[in-house]
Amino acid sequence: MSEQTSEAPAAPIFNPFSPDFLRNPYPAFQQLRASAPIMRTDMGFWVASRYEDVTAILRDKRFGKCYVERTEKNHGPEIWDQPVYASMRNWMLVMDPPDHTRLRKLVARAFAPRRLKALRPRVQQLVDDSLDAVEAKGEMDFLSDFAFPLPVHVICDMLGIPAEERNFLFDGSRVSGRLIDPTPMSPEELKQVNEGHMEQVAFFRSLFERRRKTPDDDIITELLGAADDGDKLSDDELIGNIILLFGAGHETTVNMLGNGMLHLLSNPEEWEKLKADPSLVPSAVEEILRFDSSVQMTGRTALEDVEIGGVTIPAGEAVLNLLGAANRDPEQFDGAEDFKIDRPNVQPTSFGGGIHHCLGAPLARIEGEIALATLIKRLPNLALANDDPDWRLTFTLRGLSTLPVTW
Repeated sequence: MSEQTSEAPAAPIFNPFSPDFLRNPYPAFQQLRASAPIMRTDMGFWVASRYEDVTAILRDKRFGKCYVERTEKNHGPEIWDQPVYASMRNWMLVMDPPDHTRLRKLVARAFAPRRLKALRPRVQQLVDDSLDAVEAKGEMDFLSDFAFPLPVHVICDMLGIPAEERNFLFDGSRVSGRLIDPTPMSPEELKQVNEGHMEQVAFFRSLFERRRKTPDDDIITELLGAADDGDKLSDDELIGNIILLFGAGHETTVNMLGNGMLHLLSNPEEWEKLKADPSLVPSAVEEILRFDSSVQMTGRTALEDVEIGGVTIPAGEAVLNLLGAANRDPEQFDGAEDFKIDRPNVQPTSFGGGIHHCLGAPLARIEGEIALATLIKRLPNLALANDDPDWRLTFTLRGLSTLPVTW
């Protein structure tokens, strides 16, 4: 391939504003990988779409998040007057070392193997409770009746949010996905997100006070203890990262379950294969993650001029790493456009990579595996009630609005 430079013209094939693209980005991803695998868009950022390039960038220490600089460049310094953006500055997800290292070390305690192992019976109980509530009806909305309650209750349990206080978190928890899209929110969207954010801040501050007085075996108590012991965790960092854990702890898993069930039932031979051989459940989860990732992209900024795939990305310029495109790269996966639950050695990019590899990846896999294993046992006759599903028109977090099913 001839070398491209940073002055190479942008091909007009990546349009995250387009509803058609948001419903199905994969044809555009095919074009990108074939004709402009690392491309500077006319929106001022680069996109990388090949598996080899994406995984290299995510591991490369010459790339960072540079969240504050990038956000001010895109929105101006007045963006920090918006409460939700001011809070996001404290998310470990958008930080670079050494602050990222410090925060991740503290939060990682919550995802220790012993804690996740202890969660398995609770996950199974939640799956069974959801199915008990709908089994006699013969139909449900897979998203609202099953995929959504499971991870929300799991992360609420982990955080220590009392069961009787979860309703308002349920009602507004799928609003904020637009925050991390590469396209700007409308004033009305931003107003709605700010209002939901301030409600969460007030709720968690109240819960913090209660946990200081009455500690429990949960993440909030553990992080409060770290903060109160002077373990370099400020109040703003505490509130920001608790909100991050709540959102990240359920949103991606909701989408993973919904997207996965859509493709399993759209490919009945794979559904039958799974029912015939439940030992394929773990590989089915990996294929779901690969085939239609609930996280479609993650951003990085070049800290210096970096050559990747024959293209020089100048210092200070942002790269959107298209995880969904990398996961269907035919150079990495044979028959990449086919959904095959027994595909060996998948290794999807769906949980990111490098120092920002998702802490919750093992938990998401546990939830996915228990959910699938129980569904094939209890509802083996599941079928789609609608072959034209309603997708949420967001890019970074890809998922359905509804998924009616029958049995």
